Amino acid sequence: MPSHHPLSRRTLLRGSGAAVAGAALWPVLDQASASGAPDIDSGSYTVRFDKDRKQTIWGLGFEIQSDSIGSGNNGMPDVVSGVPYDLTGSERERFYQQILKGGTDRGFRYCRLAMGLYHRGLDSTKKHMVDRYKGQTALLADMLKKSGVEGVAAEYWSPAPGWKNNKSYIGGRLASFSPDALDALGDAMVGDLKYLSDRGVPISMWGLQNEPRFKTGYSSCQYTPEQYLKTFKAVAPKIRKKYPDALVHVDSQDGWSGEIGKAVKADADALGCVDAWTYHRLGNGHHNSDRQITEDFSSGRSGKHVFCNEFEYLHGGTTDWRTINTAQSIMNWMTFHNSPTWFWLHALKPTTNSESDGYSLGFWRPPNVKNPERFRHIKERHWDYNPRNWNAVAGFLRYMPWNSVRYHVDEPRHTNGKPYTEHRIMAWRTPGGKPALVVTNRSEKDTFTYTVDTQTKGKFHGHRYGPSTHNKSVGTKTGPKLTLALPPLSIEFWTAD
Repeated sequence: MPSHHPLSRRTLLRGSGAAVAGAALWPVLDQASASGAPDIDSGSYTVRFDKDRKQTIWGLGFEIQSDSIGSGNNGMPDVVSGVPYDLTGSERERFYQQILKGGTDRGFRYCRLAMGLYHRGLDSTKKHMVDRYKGQTALLADMLKKSGVEGVAAEYWSPAPGWKNNKSYIGGRLASFSPDALDALGDAMVGDLKYLSDRGVPISMWGLQNEPRFKTGYSSCQYTPEQYLKTFKAVAPKIRKKYPDALVHVDSQDGWSGEIGKAVKADADALGCVDAWTYHRLGNGHHNSDRQITEDFSSGRSGKHVFCNEFEYLHGGTTDWRTINTAQSIMNWMTFHNSPTWFWLHALKPTTNSESDGYSLGFWRPPNVKNPERFRHIKERHWDYNPRNWNAVAGFLRYMPWNSVRYHVDEPRHTNGKPYTEHRIMAWRTPGGKPALVVTNRSEKDTFTYTVDTQTKGKFHGHRYGPSTHNKSVGTKTGPKLTLALPPLSIEFWTAD
């Protein structure tokens, strides 16, 4: 983290809490409980605020589309289009306050920045990244400052084309893996980050390559495990030296359990540069939030953090059920894997792109879009919410401040020993020590009643979220025991005075 972070990167790496290791595996069903047990309608829970402190939760992250991408992720148009660039001045301010701050003093903490895709301007050598349009980095710096976002998670979708065998952002590999070439590449990548930081964009995290196994129709660069390891060992120490408080992660796809992660783990020098393993486990199909309960993302972490730095829905856009599933993804990564953060994919996506429904917390309408087929109510250079996605995330921004500390919850299980998947709970104390908890009901038809022993005698205030519900007050209850009847497809946050 940057130097103004209240806890240094090395401090954060200590005392992160024990994670569930070697979790049992069983089949995951889309939009259904993985338990294989009959539906249940209630459960009793005890929050261990007295003794069972877990990880510090730093805050959440998002990605910003500050340049154009083709509809359906097809190509990279020359036209300049992105946020905050496309928005009017007043709409920028509303975006910063209502989405990025989430209506609070501090909302999102990290902004994922796709180097070589959404920041892809080039100098004359085509080996160094600069603004593609006038004021691009200045706009990003202004956005971070006004929204209170700490800094960017800078990550390459592709190195600059001058380093690649096909001289293109799209596809290909590095042209050379010789020591001299990788040494020069490392200096250039440090230079790319310096270009940002010198212009007011703090560097909070760094990643060598987004999804290094894949070739895509937009910026990408493929690495074999051996190539990734060699490149990482050349570049990561340079990043660490220049930005010692930036969190370095691997591999933005399969974490420690993929072939690339295994290669890095097996090399002591490379492993010494790793602060976290990052996964992409999305929300649709068999990738729903149950996967964080049923699969092992923890046993091979080698003392490093584990978290999901990209979450979205690739197929079918948004649904009511997916609203709750998204909230449970956040909760399950943090509960079962002690993740300190979690990233949604995009804050805003353009109304013109087919993937926007499943990718965004809101939509903006670019200028000069004539006779739009969708989102006619959104004016040019204005934005509006994508409620099903936004309401899944918003409560965590409002009621789980940066550096909240999670506590264990004793929860019921099915007779086969497996956790409830349709009904999840997570509890924490804010940095000021106030108890809080969140509960969900992913059932589409049945109410579920939680009986929660909070071990706290004070008053708790409830706020409900759902596919079309945002921060609805649901009353006050006095502890220590709370009885919470959640209607279908709902999320509730209960915070103490």
